[in-house]
Amino acid sequence: MADAVVSVFLEKLVNALAEEHRTVIEFQEQFERMKRQLQLMQSFLKDADRMKRKNQTLHTIMKDLRELVYDAEDILADCQTRLNEETEIAGSCLICFSPTEIPFLSQTGKRLKEINKKIGEIREDMRSYLAPLPVSQTSAEDYRNEVQRWSSPIFDQTQIVGLEEDAMKIKGWLFQANDGLNAIAFQANDGLNAIVCQANVGLNAIGIVGMGGLGKTTTAQKVFNDREVEDHFDRRMWVSVSQTFSEEEIMRSMLKNLGDASLGDSRGELLNKIHQYLLGKRYLIVMDDVWSLENGWWARLCDGLPKGNGSGIIITTRIEEVARKMGVVKGRIHQPSLLSKELSWLLFSKIAFAGSQGECQYPELEDVGKEMVEKCGGLPLAIKAVGGIMLCKSPSFDEWRRIADNFRDELAENDDSVMASLQLSYDELPAHLKSCFLSFSIYPEDCVILKEQLVHWWIGEGFVPTRNGRLTIELGEACFLGLRNRCLVEAADKSYHGKVLTCKIHDLVRDLVIKIAKEEGFCQLNSARSRRLGLRSDINGRLLQTNSKLRALLSTTKTGEANKVSSSAARRFREIQYLRVLDLSKSIFDTHLKDIFSQMGSLKLLTYLSLQNTHPMIEVPHSIGKLSNLQVLDLSYCHNLKTLPTYITTLEKLTILDVSNCGSLEYMPEGLGKLSNLQVLLGFKPSGPSCSDGCRVAELKRLTQLKTLEMRITRGNEIAYDELGVLSHLQQLQFLTIDCFDSHGSDLAGKLDKLSFPQQLHELSIKFFPGELTPAWLNPISHPRLQYLSISSANFSHMNPRFWGTDTSVWKLQGLMLESLSDLEEEWSKVHQAMPSLRIMSVSWCPKLESFPVEDFGFKGGVWRREEERR
Repeated sequence: MADAVVSVFLEKLVNALAEEHRTVIEFQEQFERMKRQLQLMQSFLKDADRMKRKNQTLHTIMKDLRELVYDAEDILADCQTRLNEETEIAGSCLICFSPTEIPFLSQTGKRLKEINKKIGEIREDMRSYLAPLPVSQTSAEDYRNEVQRWSSPIFDQTQIVGLEEDAMKIKGWLFQANDGLNAIAFQANDGLNAIVCQANVGLNAIGIVGMGGLGKTTTAQKVFNDREVEDHFDRRMWVSVSQTFSEEEIMRSMLKNLGDASLGDSRGELLNKIHQYLLGKRYLIVMDDVWSLENGWWARLCDGLPKGNGSGIIITTRIEEVARKMGVVKGRIHQPSLLSKELSWLLFSKIAFAGSQGECQYPELEDVGKEMVEKCGGLPLAIKAVGGIMLCKSPSFDEWRRIADNFRDELAENDDSVMASLQLSYDELPAHLKSCFLSFSIYPEDCVILKEQLVHWWIGEGFVPTRNGRLTIELGEACFLGLRNRCLVEAADKSYHGKVLTCKIHDLVRDLVIKIAKEEGFCQLNSARSRRLGLRSDINGRLLQTNSKLRALLSTTKTGEANKVSSSAARRFREIQYLRVLDLSKSIFDTHLKDIFSQMGSLKLLTYLSLQNTHPMIEVPHSIGKLSNLQVLDLSYCHNLKTLPTYITTLEKLTILDVSNCGSLEYMPEGLGKLSNLQVLLGFKPSGPSCSDGCRVAELKRLTQLKTLEMRITRGNEIAYDELGVLSHLQQLQFLTIDCFDSHGSDLAGKLDKLSFPQQLHELSIKFFPGELTPAWLNPISHPRLQYLSISSANFSHMNPRFWGTDTSVWKLQGLMLESLSDLEEEWSKVHQAMPSLRIMSVSWCPKLESFPVEDFGFKGGVWRREEERR
């Protein structure tokens, strides 16, 4: 990934030179020479990255270049750190170098000359292996076009092709739970010890068996999420087993599906809880991707499950013997077939031509596309990967022909069509997306990953290029969408209107990611020289003790887990000189956080710091005030945090500040308006007039870059009458949440009723609104561009009459969520008339909305989708 490393460094270097800071200008001649040489080499690098797998000499050359650029980036960082230290000492005044800086100047100058000399030699060596190419003049234009293509998700990955009959067959088996196939007794020997498992009548075992990439998990998901299946079973549990599971992890995953965290229970206690939750219930368990029954874990778990009531289990595995040992008889093993030519082309078309609803509008591309599809051998994962490549390419015959030829070459080296297609997909990624993609290498198998953590990491390390004056957070989201549209990343959890909250990757994609990350020096698991590491409770302290190269350390705990970090390991964090990203979320420390973070200010390069849900977090460490490069600060879910220190307002580069779900936070500090680069502010809590050092709503007016705002207002005196129009001045604001949880006083609703908003608002969420009706401004005239609206946890029984608009002004909403509105009484016909563009509506815990056409409404509610959305 030399092209990715060079791309990231060049952007930082160009920006540094443009700022003309004295510490950088001191070495301007060497940095300018480096910039020219690397820019001239960029046109070679993509081809060189692909060809180096076949040429060991070229592989070594590219590795050397990558390491040189990493060294140059560290030198640039040292120069910028020196500048910040000067500023701390002298304020805004210029000062001369002191004699103590002479060694730094001498050593840095010498090292830059050495690097430039070696880069020049590498450039000459590359010429002997690669045909001369013109200097790239279109990279910025290509990036603009690419971001434009990703402006909205145009391929729905929940669509499947050719699996409907498979799903119907498995559903039929599930519903036939008493046909005599459930009484199964068998004995098997796994080579280590004999396993005897008795699956009593009532536990209907079904196996989906086949090679990787065949669609086993997709088929199981279709069955698991089927409405009839959901209605048939009282409880459903999905468990991703993986190759490195523990018995306790499996049971905790089952309990999490049942709404129980159960972090500290023993194995016996966990199993007993599962038994009690399921006793007397008809349940369905999916055990996804089972590799081994080593140590008899399934026999013990199976023995503890209650039987009867027509309960069932679906096992997906590559190994038929595993399914048989888990109680699946031969007549209940389903082996997915390879897709036919017709279905293969249909799946490819749905992805590659998603912008035209799956129709190929370029006849000259059809033969090339079908040639690539045929090479995929009917494997859905391979077809999706190739389709994802073509979706993100221009509809040019020459471009498609080039990619088809590269796919043929990959298959000549590796006859596994899935791995060849995934490798091709990686090779065709733009340089900046390669780094984003390899970020997945630090996460454990079957880990569900917060999209927000990924995007913040990419921003912090500089993987997200800055272009065209667009907001950094927008470009970070575009990078994620770029990977998702290429079918390299799957959504795990979404909001009611489809926004991805968490994600995961296929195990074969993960195999490729780990392989490339190791080869390219991006991440080497369990290596003290790795530049990126995942933080878990079992992390080896030696990985931190001598690692001078570490740039990113991120919490990678699985959902429901917590890191237990020793104080000895924690104290190593502050010694890692080149650390840019530090995510300690969901960590528990065995000593006071003040001791651990007292020297955190020494991490001069830190750009992303997350202390989310960190225990015990009572106050923000004062040393954070020295982190002048900080762009992302996440303090969310720190429930005991009462105040933020005023020095937070001096972090001028801060782009994202998250203090959401900090229930004890009394107010934000005065001076927040100084953070002119802020794009995301979550958990904003204004102070009352009696607080002299608190932030008032009026300061928000100065945050002109703000795109996302979540504000919590609990008292009327927290917003003055002359502040009611402040939000309307935020012309970048698109996502707004107003939360009035635990509100007091009778004047709050009246004040909130007079708020005004910017016209471009895209998404609005209102929580715990204290009024007797919805606010007067919640109407289609005041919000002409609003696409998504969420109203939750309020006591009003009716909407304000203005909510329904007029004959000439109707809502343009596409999504609506109503939640925990126990007194609300409205008719579906009024909603349908006022919101003609509505595509999806989620209703829950609104028992008086009986006329709403929500499937399986009940008390909990459900989801309504427009007819075309269901297809």
